[in-house]
Amino acid sequence: MVSKDLLREKASRIRFVLFDVDGTLTDGQIIFGPDGEDYKSFNIKDGMGIHLAQKDGIRIGLISGRRSLAVEKRANDLEILHVWQDIKDKGGLLKCILKDLDLKPEEVAFMGDDINDLGILREVGLSAAVANAVREVKDIADFISELDGGRGAAREFIDFIRSAKTRLKTQNV
Repeated sequence: MVSKDLLREKASRIRFVLFDVDGTLTDGQIIFGPDGEDYKSFNIKDGMGIHLAQKDGIRIGLISGRRSLAVEKRANDLEILHVWQDIKDKGGLLKCILKDLDLKPEEVAFMGDDINDLGILREVGLSAAVANAVREVKDIADFISELDGGRGAAREFIDFIRSAKTRLKTQNV
């Protein structure tokens, strides 16, 4: 865990925030319907945080190790343009994202919850874990939310980034 000042400094540079889906934007539960479709529960406050970040010019992306129509629907509802599903190597995907979106690692934040997120967490400028993430993720995260995945953790992280960026603007005036 880094100092509060360094954490704010890292957050102030962020232009793109990526979120894992299952266990981060959801509580990690998957309910299967009779025809095999899956149902997920998303937090409305996380959605509002995403909307506010986008309004501030911060781009948002979703990365999931699974494929789900529920994720596509949520992304469409929130006008999230960058969605990658069925991704097994999230760290490898980051290299493509950086190139395609003309970003530097220090301009990207990622929030995750489980060991399949470790590769990307190690490479971004600001790494975050939800409160109920596995120990390995918490051990390397710069920011650990007070809230669990699917319970407002994404909003908490976004609010922190937005606050750091606002603080930097007021200091530079």
